Amino acid sequence: MTTRAATRPVGTVTRGTTNPNRLRRMDRWIAAAHGAELRRAADPVAVDLGYGAAPWTAVELLGRLRTAAPRTRVVGIEIDPARVAAARPYEREGLEFRHGGFEVPLPVGPHLIRAANVLRQYDEEQVARVWAGLCARLAPADGRGSRGGLLVEGTCDEIGRRHVWVALGPEGPRTVTFAARLGSLDRPSDLAERLPKALIHRNVPGEPVHSFLRDFDRAWAAAAPYASYGARQRWIRTVRDLTADWPVTDGPSRWRQGEVTVDWSALAPRVR
Repeated sequence: MTTRAATRPVGTVTRGTTNPNRLRRMDRWIAAAHGAELRRAADPVAVDLGYGAAPWTAVELLGRLRTAAPRTRVVGIEIDPARVAAARPYEREGLEFRHGGFEVPLPVGPHLIRAANVLRQYDEEQVARVWAGLCARLAPADGRGSRGGLLVEGTCDEIGRRHVWVALGPEGPRTVTFAARLGSLDRPSDLAERLPKALIHRNVPGEPVHSFLRDFDRAWAAAAPYASYGARQRWIRTVRDLTADWPVTDGPSRWRQGEVTVDWSALAPRVR
């Protein structure tokens, strides 16, 4: 596969912290939510953008996506050339590593860009510009049922127990997903510390995401009797109650995984 003309990578070097299985919750959601688009594509390409100091997340992404779309190829992109050199021995059929940044140096638009724990070090004011640039690089909708590529951008803890991400298409933000190992939560608002950069500073009174987490905690408290059946049943009941007031876009099959996905428009920051 040929590359576009060489350009200076866009972005800054991250800390590079990474661990095996850290992104498993995000990967499984992508495979379920975006697998049909990947299967439909003639040459499905996924990007692990800013994979970090070790290539584990790119290796794992390939395996998980291929359970849903066996022809998928993964390209790991890192702005630090030393990290790219260290990852090259892990290349195999369907997996390669390249030097680059937010410009995404590929000859065609990828069908998936996953950017996990990348934007945390950036200022909130920079997020919209980065999102717009990455969305512009996605494979476009084709008018024949395809909605185009997907950008998944979010943050998780060091071992992947708590994770929040935004999913965006070529047209912009679509949804926000909250995912957790339910046994690690005292209350749903524990996930607030993992909100992506676009939302983490908006968890204050008067902002939609603050109202959502408040209602989430209230529904969790009301569902306390279900705790005797386990945290999963309590979560399912909690999310079911949330649907009365919030545009939850998924259903019980995902709630059982410790997830809930909400329409972006309901949580989008208020214009300042």
